[in-house]
Amino acid sequence: MPLLIQNRRIERPGSTVDLFARYPHLQENARVFRSKPVVDVDPKCLLYIQQREFAATTPADNSVAVLGSDDATTCHLVLVRHTGSGAACLAHCDGSSTWSEVPLIVKAVTSLSKDPAKEGRLELYLVGGFDDESKTSHKLSLNLLSAFQRQKEDIHLETCCITEMNDVLVDGAHRPGVHGIGINIKTGEVFPASFPYKGPAEELRSARTFTGGQMADIYDSNKGVVKIGPCKWSPNLDISFWLSQDDDTILKYLSTSPTAEPPHFVQHIKSTIQFLLEHPSSDGVFPGGQPQHYRRTEQGDWENCCIYGLSVS
Repeated sequence: MPLLIQNRRIERPGSTVDLFARYPHLQENARVFRSKPVVDVDPKCLLYIQQREFAATTPADNSVAVLGSDDATTCHLVLVRHTGSGAACLAHCDGSSTWSEVPLIVKAVTSLSKDPAKEGRLELYLVGGFDDESKTSHKLSLNLLSAFQRQKEDIHLETCCITEMNDVLVDGAHRPGVHGIGINIKTGEVFPASFPYKGPAEELRSARTFTGGQMADIYDSNKGVVKIGPCKWSPNLDISFWLSQDDDTILKYLSTSPTAEPPHFVQHIKSTIQFLLEHPSSDGVFPGGQPQHYRRTEQGDWENCCIYGLSVS
């Protein structure tokens, strides 16, 4: 079934400009969303989603109240929610494998929305990208819209704050107006957000993506467990030279949008590289080829179950 706007099927747009011209209310919705205050989310209720990750949960989850992700420049943050069950899935998509990723996102929500007593519809929120010179954002925007059109379920596009509708000029340079979003799983509220805490296992998860890891489901909502890996990387990565490079060089070669990255981008890249140099073998990070598991403690922190010998069953 198609992607719907105001309960009507939409044809595949030739451009994002065409989409917003045909549906001016999407422009207004995007402006309203962009004008909302940015919320600093309490890490004790948060599950943070990094690039090429997704996670889904329901209002019955006692470990996670907010799903969130940020640091999106040309990347898009993709949220699908079922209005009946309240189940929601948030993904951080970079265009690496859009056509295979979208079905995973939809399935993550529908699999948590099988109670016939909780009738509802699937709603889609797209946020991210900007008017970048290479048009990377435009391409990802169109691919995501096309991929959702190909799903068998009816999916209603509610918020579309993407590309030119998420573009702002800062000192003459184009940048994304909204870098991050969160969703309150209990209420369904979606809002611009920032996240000082990006764990658990921030550097490990970044290393997985840096070394070519594909989109991964990181959360089991039934068990309240974050699962990372296992993944593999080469023990002979020639990456140490990046640690001695200046910021401009790292931005030029390791970013899709050098003029729009957040201030901590370079340090994040260097921390990820340092992690890989300190762990040249992925086997040491995933003993016996087993994933790392994290549970929420009573204090609200994520605790590594493997280190402490805790059960994840």
